Amino acid sequence: MSASDLQALLRFLSQDAKVPLATAMGKVKDLQNANLDSPEKLAKAKADELKPMFEDEKVRKQIISAAKRVSKKRAAGDDGVPTPKKKRNESLFSDEPLSPAQLEESLKLPYSDLDEEKLSKTILFTNRAPLVLAFLVILLKHTMPEQPLSSRLSLAQAYVSITSRSRAVYLGIENGKSAEEEGFGEGQPVVDVGGKEIKVLRRWGYEWKEDSTPQKEDQDTNAGAEEKPALWALDLEALKKSGNEKQPAATAVGTHSNIPIYTPQSARSYLLKAFDNPQSDNATSKKPTVAVKAAQKEQNLGKLLSSLDLLYDAWGQALSPDELDKRTWNWYVKVRPSVEDGVAGWGGKNELRLADILDLRPKT
Repeated sequence: MSASDLQALLRFLSQDAKVPLATAMGKVKDLQNANLDSPEKLAKAKADELKPMFEDEKVRKQIISAAKRVSKKRAAGDDGVPTPKKKRNESLFSDEPLSPAQLEESLKLPYSDLDEEKLSKTILFTNRAPLVLAFLVILLKHTMPEQPLSSRLSLAQAYVSITSRSRAVYLGIENGKSAEEEGFGEGQPVVDVGGKEIKVLRRWGYEWKEDSTPQKEDQDTNAGAEEKPALWALDLEALKKSGNEKQPAATAVGTHSNIPIYTPQSARSYLLKAFDNPQSDNATSKKPTVAVKAAQKEQNLGKLLSSLDLLYDAWGQALSPDELDKRTWNWYVKVRPSVEDGVAGWGGKNELRLADILDLRPKT
């Protein structure tokens, strides 16, 4: 979905369908996954198709009714004249990018409210790469709490890409020097994540918290402290393919211009699509609709992230951030889905038992 399409969908949901903006921002990805990302498509949908995204029946009917009204106007060549109130809100959906607070809100990840006993009985079906990504997102939540979710998703995706390429080279799927080995990104700042050095871009001026302006006493207290700006993970392989200079210029006020980075949106989308129900469940039940399938996967991701949070919360009281960082790969190896050895297992899927993750916690 392009930026303009995203803005149009947000505009429709918040203005025409009267869905609160914060709620609308959290649902656009779900609607996109269900192929219900325009008023025209929503106008043809049944209320039950929206149930995975909007539990309130009144809201579902409200959205479909608004979609039919807007679609009818467009078909007649009349989009209607916006009221003064709509004009005042129009700046939210201009061609300008989302504000930092809006971006972070749109990237929120699902979590489950199931208790530990129910989580421990959950079995998912997935491949290894998205599980690594989930581990890293939660690791960074505990080791780099000063970083916004957008940065954590970007850094986690960079880690997955680096480890995946190393594995591909080992298996002979890829060959040749990596972009970093050829000198791309040389001189860029580096952060260590999970034992991997990741080249980053500093997002100076990216104020993502609503209350991020420090009070005067905080300014005095932190006068000598090192500022820790939000970060983007630089995609060196994409930089190499683009034919641009090996050393990208520094970014300004949290933007990345044309410099290739690992985008948080792609990382989030990958997570949302990666965790299915076990195959036995799929074989014995009626094939779900696209919307129901997407909702199931989102719920599964929430269960996984909640289980990982419990793991890192438990160890966070006993281990330093560096120690958490060092142990993460071994934890992942102990629980990852079993696949065939070598090239045959590349991208292979199998069962993931959340009980295995919960069992990694320190014994009491």
